Amino acid sequence: MTLKPYKIDETSFDNLRHKEVKPYSDDTTWSIQEVGEPAIVWNSPMERLKLIREGLPFETIDAISKKSALPIKRVLSFLGLAQTTYNKKKRDQVPMDGRDSELILVLSEVLQFGTEVFNNESNKFQSWLIKPNPSLGGVTPESLFDSLTGIQEVKNALNRIEYGSMA
Repeated sequence: MTLKPYKIDETSFDNLRHKEVKPYSDDTTWSIQEVGEPAIVWNSPMERLKLIREGLPFETIDAISKKSALPIKRVLSFLGLAQTTYNKKKRDQVPMDGRDSELILVLSEVLQFGTEVFNNESNKFQSWLIKPNPSLGGVTPESLFDSLTGIQEVKNALNRIEYGSMA
């Protein structure tokens, strides 16, 4: 068998290279809401950045705990926060720092995406979060929630599920 050389058309390569990639679709809206609190809503990277810089209220940690069905202590461990520190800052209504706010926002996006991938069957998605996953090196998806890189790997695994690849 002889392999034929494959010629890349430079104009199509330029079109690929300059193609705009949007991380958010026009109709995507992300939100975090704790019962009795106003919703925190964003639908673009710039809106997310604004929220990060302002700092989220500590009540959003409660919302993430409920959204993921993980104990509040587990969510606090992702942020490296002690329960007493969390209680005090929540009581004093101190906003979270930028790193923690960003982690919570990105985590919320992945949790919302995961629920959609599992056809809005929260129980199935929450079960998937706590089971070891071969595509993630045999660790549980929720164990990767302590860093942006880990959260991105969980999102990549969810993408593989959504598009029919084993994850």
